[in-house]
Amino acid sequence: MPTHRAHITGSVEYREGDGATIAIPVGPCEIVEDELDATIGWTDGDAHGSAAIPIADYRRLLAEGAIRLDATP
Repeated sequence: MPTHRAHITGSVEYREGDGATIAIPVGPCEIVEDELDATIGWTDGDAHGSAAIPIADYRRLLAEGAIRLDATP
């Protein structure tokens, strides 16, 4: 499974169960892709968050520029 360092640069939201959408904060993150989902992990102050989003939504957010992959060294 590919793992990427990235930055949230725009509006990226996820939903926990049937609840309201929750915004992922702008800033650095790590993304792990599989066939169906992209799991985004981030730190917001002392809190750590993680959310899986459908791979189609992830690809759309990349194309829109809301998620920017960091250059690999």
